[in-house]
Amino acid sequence: MKSTSYKLPGNQSSIDEFILLGFSNFNTKIQFFLFPLFLFIYIFTVLGNFTIITVATLDSLLHTPMYYFLRNLSFLEMCYITVTLPKLLHTFVAKKKTISFYGCCIQLFCFFTLGATECFILTVMAYDRFVAICNPLRYFSVMSKATCLKMAAVSWFCGFVISLGHAVSIFSLPYCGPNIINHFFCDIPPVLKLACTDVSSNDTAVTITGVLLLMFPFFLVLYSYGRIIAAIMRISTNKGRKKVFSTCASHFMSFALFYGTAGFTYVRVKINAAAYSDNDKMLSLLYSVVTPLLNPLIYSLRNEEVKGGLKKLIRQKILEKKDVFFPY
Repeated sequence: MKSTSYKLPGNQSSIDEFILLGFSNFNTKIQFFLFPLFLFIYIFTVLGNFTIITVATLDSLLHTPMYYFLRNLSFLEMCYITVTLPKLLHTFVAKKKTISFYGCCIQLFCFFTLGATECFILTVMAYDRFVAICNPLRYFSVMSKATCLKMAAVSWFCGFVISLGHAVSIFSLPYCGPNIINHFFCDIPPVLKLACTDVSSNDTAVTITGVLLLMFPFFLVLYSYGRIIAAIMRISTNKGRKKVFSTCASHFMSFALFYGTAGFTYVRVKINAAAYSDNDKMLSLLYSVVTPLLNPLIYSLRNEEVKGGLKKLIRQKILEKKDVFFPY
């Protein structure tokens, strides 16, 4: 594939678009199977997370701090998969598998913002469960509406600021070719591979950010769950233990999925150690596609309150339709 470039002032040249390789190097039959699969995943993920947001918003019994943060998480997952999957679907059907320079910058910025914000939201959700189980009498005073709003706002703001800094520094580098990104979206490691300069400082910055974003919240969440488990073990009955543990089981599964895959990708190696491989692309699918897909299942199938709220909402809609057709 040929690089597309334009001339900048002076002798320096720079590309104005990137080619997203995606899964175009896969067998044609496999690609034919992957397109409907990813399309189904995208539709199911958006509808699933939208359903959770709708149920948690309309059911007054779910107007609690836990479900406020769950609405934030579901919205994040909807945006997260929307940033990457439509462009991936486009690469399956389009002859020109390109993304503009600024489009790539925006995609990387949005993806990193959402990922960083999710790290903070998952940490806040762990703190919410810690207060609910370890200090139940002070729960609603500690996790007041104002406090929840501030926690969510700070999470989004920190994700935005951190990502903005990386996006500006990465796309201020010279890119003079080649312009082929061996990935299905503009992620930091494969984009930095194409820079026509030394990226060791960017490499170090990404590694430090990865450690701070993943490891520091990771240990905070582990500390919270350590205290939660200690509190659960003090409960005398098995039924009581099971009931309390069920309130944080869904969050722990989401936490393990996201941190397990994203942490392994961003902290395990230096960016300039080796070329971005197909194995890395497959691993990226886990935290960018599979995790948003599984979250609606985790919070709907394992959560009795969400299932109860959904059934109530469906019953209300059925009764409304009956009133329309049979008003007397």
